[in-house]
Amino acid sequence: MAYYVTVDSETYAEARDSFSWDVPPDFNAAADLVGKHDDGEQVALYQLLPGGGHEEYTFADLDAQSNAVANALESRGVEYGDRVAVVVPQKPSNVLTHLACWKLGAISLPLSVLFGDDALRYRLTDSDARVAVVDASQLETVQEIAPDCPRLESVFVVGNSGSAIGANAIDGVTVERFADAVDREGTAFELAETDVETPAIIMYTSGSTGEPKGVLHTHGVWLGHCPAFRMYFERDVRDGVYWTPADWAWIGALGDLVFPAWHYGQPVVGYPMGSFDPERAYEIMAAFDVTDAFLPPTAIRMLMGVDDPDGRYDLSLEAICSGGEPLTGEILEWADEALAGVVVNELYGQTEANLLVTNCREWFPAKPGSMGKPVPGHDVAVVDSDTGERVETGESGEIAVRRGDDPVLFEAYWNAPEKTAAVTLEDGPDGDTWHLTGDLAERDEDGYLWFTSRDDDLIITSGYRVAPREVEETILEHEAVAQVGVVGVPDETRGEIIRAVVQPVDGVTGSDELRSEIRDLVREKVAAYEYPRELEFRDELPTTTTGKIRRTEL
Repeated sequence: MAYYVTVDSETYAEARDSFSWDVPPDFNAAADLVGKHDDGEQVALYQLLPGGGHEEYTFADLDAQSNAVANALESRGVEYGDRVAVVVPQKPSNVLTHLACWKLGAISLPLSVLFGDDALRYRLTDSDARVAVVDASQLETVQEIAPDCPRLESVFVVGNSGSAIGANAIDGVTVERFADAVDREGTAFELAETDVETPAIIMYTSGSTGEPKGVLHTHGVWLGHCPAFRMYFERDVRDGVYWTPADWAWIGALGDLVFPAWHYGQPVVGYPMGSFDPERAYEIMAAFDVTDAFLPPTAIRMLMGVDDPDGRYDLSLEAICSGGEPLTGEILEWADEALAGVVVNELYGQTEANLLVTNCREWFPAKPGSMGKPVPGHDVAVVDSDTGERVETGESGEIAVRRGDDPVLFEAYWNAPEKTAAVTLEDGPDGDTWHLTGDLAERDEDGYLWFTSRDDDLIITSGYRVAPREVEETILEHEAVAQVGVVGVPDETRGEIIRAVVQPVDGVTGSDELRSEIRDLVREKVAAYEYPRELEFRDELPTTTTGKIRRTEL
């Protein structure tokens, strides 16, 4: 067994100085995650079932079953470099499809089951996805938008659906049950020729302006997450059990926990929870002896509302990692007291370059509110956005990461070379090429990074990154809306919540009925988590001299 990535130095400084990426020339992500383990009978996935009980999948099971999925995709015409959408919650078919794509040399496309028709339509058409593996709950949405996706040829449905299944279910698109299609295939498959730089996955991220961007990563991306994984779980990843309630459509779930755990041969718990339930979360962690968890800050705050968790549940929890917003000292103290010494480590990253900064109590003490220190293997600097030079200690600048051979960095924005160029610093510190994150921070005299702000106006609510413009454009589709401004406002539980300020058209008065219609429109068109929890009506919105809405006043 080869791990390729180790962080075994006694001190943080030694780890930074001695680290190097040691990757074989024929590297394949699927082979690394489920194919390389000497003990194939080790459990890789504990899958909870909706009606109770659970199923167990070994690494050998996932390897064989993903081979069958690869054969099914190949028989439907999927070739090297083709895109395959995965619109499935925390179910085995989700990860099996990703693994199958990488074995084929195809590119997987994780998408949330919470997406509405507009959000899903855009991503399927922009990526030119040929096949979509969708949960039964999303089949009707896919049937609705399929005519607008000219490259879509096949749909595999996961689970039971009341909608029609068959060649004529969608005009021109074959629709089959995932289980039926895979069961007909063999479990032997010859890996395509790949290496660490072969394109593997596109993850869409929202920006504050324009359409969502497709972030293209290569087969090396999950390796790039492993040094941070070793740090925020306190450098001990053997004989553990790992779990996150986060949607497997996001890099925070797949990259922060699922795939690094499998790289190290460790089991993961899967359960499509839907809305986060803190009592159920404790039950899951107790039942499966979960030792390490990735929990968004919102989930942690909800867990804090449960009385005496350590006394009521037989927990094996040792460490929690979390990101998306600064962790307060209150959270760290709660975990230490209410969970009998559980460590909570903050992490920082983005879809383009995830897990760049984190904490590790074995190496240095946490400073509440700080993101931590740069992870070995990633050269992180705070630079002047205009000059590209490093800023002085204590000064605010833009977080940048050196490209070089760092596998965690994205390859490019899909179909958007100009956007890739806009975040690339060709002649940065030391004359090297760097990626500009768009996030601002300060570095203190001890080397800790402190997040100061975003250089755009993204809203981060319950761990989800939401672009105001996308919500605004959807609300403007309502015939009763003349103008709208969307902002994020602080919220004790969710970090931020979405607030919309709406100017109705002449002759229309704001009402509870109109408020409900607007919220339902956003849920249907964009995503369930993007609807405005606060919605105010005004006769007029504040604007600049050029007519732009002044969000700062909202």
